[in-house]
Amino acid sequence: MQTQVLKYFKTGEPITMMYMAADGSITKRRIKVLKVAGDSFQAYCFLRREKRTFKFENVLSLLPVTVRERRAPAVG
Repeated sequence: MQTQVLKYFKTGEPITMMYMAADGSITKRRIKVLKVAGDSFQAYCFLRREKRTFKFENVLSLLPVTVRERRAPAVG
C-alpha cells in the first residue's frame, strides 16, 4: 500500500480510500496525500474537511478518483 500512496503523493491526484479505524469501523474517504513519513501519511480528507493522519497498515484499498466523481458536488 505504501508504494501506491507514494505514487498518488507524487502525482497529486485525489484517491478514494477504504480505511479501517482503530475501533475497527470502516470508512470510505476521498483524500489527497500531502505528506508521507514512516509508517503513516498525512492527507486532506474531503469527508472530514481537514488534514488527517492515516496508518499504512489500516488502508484496505486505494482507487483513483474518476473525472465524474471529481465534478460531483460535496454531500453533507
